[in-house]
Amino acid sequence: MSRLTLHRNQTRDLEPLARLLTDKDDLALVNPQASHPFDAREWALKWVGDLEDETFYLCDENGQEVGFFALRVGVGPEVRHLTYVFVEERMRGGTGEVLLSLAEEAARQLKALTITLKVELDNAPALNLYRKAGYEELSRRRGMATMRRDLEAA
Repeated sequence: MSRLTLHRNQTRDLEPLARLLTDKDDLALVNPQASHPFDAREWALKWVGDLEDETFYLCDENGQEVGFFALRVGVGPEVRHLTYVFVEERMRGGTGEVLLSLAEEAARQLKALTITLKVELDNAPALNLYRKAGYEELSRRRGMATMRRDLEAA
């Protein structure tokens, strides 16, 4: 696997995300409520517009964006909620572990003590990835599992 780096999206540029989410099915997986085609204005207003939200791009060795995720404030400032996780198809197969590790480090840098997420119960690869990384399942509802990990113990 090539070397992957994380780029914090401090300028809130959503153009790379628009390039990543051209496929209707990919966009629906990342955010089933979002409009297709990708609408940067909608995303800025509805999905990642809160000033406490932080967005990140996963970049390949050439600096090209190949993935994305957001860390939203959870039930308090010490909790970050991982959401809108996406990795280009050509980069799948091992990239999830790297992305998860980078997301946890980004959450720590944002002073989070805990990271939470939701994952579809029929997404076995993601469920297995999170369980292997030490996430505990808190609940199941409407086909989704809510999971958490204590970052201090990690």
